[in-house]
Amino acid sequence: MQHQLSLYNTLSRTKEKFEPINPGIIGLYVCGPTVYSDVHLGNCRTFISFDLIYRYLLHLGFKVRYVRNITDAGHLEGDRDEGDDKFAKKAKIEQLEPMEIVQKYTLGFHEVMTVFNTLPPSIEPTATGHICEQIEMIKRIIANDFAYEVNGTVYFNVEKYNEKFPYGQLTNRQLEDLISNTRELDGQDEKRGRLDFALWINAKAETLMKWPSPWGWGFPGWHIECSAMSSKYLGDTFDIHGGGMDLQATHHTNEIAQSQACNHTAPVKYWMHTNMLTVNGVRMSKTAGNGFLPGELFTGNHPLLEKGYSPMAVKFFMMQTHYRSTLDFSNEALQASEKGYARLMNAIKTMDSLKTSNTSTSNISELKKNCYEAMNDDFNSPILVANLFEGARIINSVNDGKESITADDLNTLKILMHTFTFDVLGLKSEHSNTTTDKALQGVMEIILDIRKDIKAKKEFEASDKLRDNLNKIHITIKDTKDGATWSIQE
Repeated sequence: MQHQLSLYNTLSRTKEKFEPINPGIIGLYVCGPTVYSDVHLGNCRTFISFDLIYRYLLHLGFKVRYVRNITDAGHLEGDRDEGDDKFAKKAKIEQLEPMEIVQKYTLGFHEVMTVFNTLPPSIEPTATGHICEQIEMIKRIIANDFAYEVNGTVYFNVEKYNEKFPYGQLTNRQLEDLISNTRELDGQDEKRGRLDFALWINAKAETLMKWPSPWGWGFPGWHIECSAMSSKYLGDTFDIHGGGMDLQATHHTNEIAQSQACNHTAPVKYWMHTNMLTVNGVRMSKTAGNGFLPGELFTGNHPLLEKGYSPMAVKFFMMQTHYRSTLDFSNEALQASEKGYARLMNAIKTMDSLKTSNTSTSNISELKKNCYEAMNDDFNSPILVANLFEGARIINSVNDGKESITADDLNTLKILMHTFTFDVLGLKSEHSNTTTDKALQGVMEIILDIRKDIKAKKEFEASDKLRDNLNKIHITIKDTKDGATWSIQE
């Protein structure tokens, strides 16, 4: 089956046919977390979305080098060139060394990514581990006359850069518009232009995290980190750069400028951005009081949550919205996804006991084609999920004797459902093989035997009452021609 992938390129603002720079090989860079606090759901949505993209590219047979950085220095509060360093400020509050803060929240980030069953990147470079590369890149930008040094701080000259290259191309903005929306420089400001940003920042005497450089002791600006690390591991021009849409206007715009000014070439062929999160239609934020962390979502320990939701139910919920669309959290939507996830898992489990026949009443090859077409259309996971639900419907219908399936079609369906549910979406079954699970299995086998005896005595009212009472506690009994089965409806 031929798979022609297309994706939406933020740079061109169109959906384009995907053609890697080097046939069969893909360079993918995603901006990772700034590890001074617990990873928030907006970050999780971005990393889960790119995990889906990474998984599907691997499934198509590409060799992918996936680089996702850790920002552990140089990120100042408010994403500006002045103010407190996020790591140093948190270190003072918690009375720890800055690198203790980095270690604590890096481990926490990895734990959350593991819980969400995401694949680790090929390389996970840190900003502090690549200070030399950043300094060398800044030196080349200065040599190319796109940056200047003032009192130990190096600034990128945006207006001079814009004379040769369109600075606002990623967001389709003209320089004049960008300047008019930026505060005026006061007499104390060292910058030559309003939009100029720091590549290297002079350290104060009390600065905790600083390194020697040709311009004195200091630390890198936030934007230069990603330019240096992406070019080191993926080359001066690579295939895909991803991140949240909140990074588009400043961070990614500045990455393009730095890389182009240094290497005389556009750094990225395809730019991809995930959309924001809302809660009941209101943008998720700390100030709105509607921002919850992954742990709060799992436990339900938040005023806006009616209960806790399992990691796979949350991940499945995210997969039901396209990565470029706003993802709106609500208890109703999460609970609907919870039930949908359980229905899908139960259907996959049921496949193992399906009986085959000489004919198929369902077109499994068409279902397979539809799954690939969904993912090839800019990784359209909601359409993929809809097709997996169609697969679940076929499975249940065959199980109920309403449809038939051949052995070959059943094998194709099994591979299809497992591939897209587990390998591509990255879901997994959350039912563990614990003592409690084994005990429940034994109890239900006893109950089904008792109910069988009741029905044999034609005490159908008692049989239905037992079935209905089990249904009230979310255990569904289904009568088939081969006997009764049970499942948990979460």
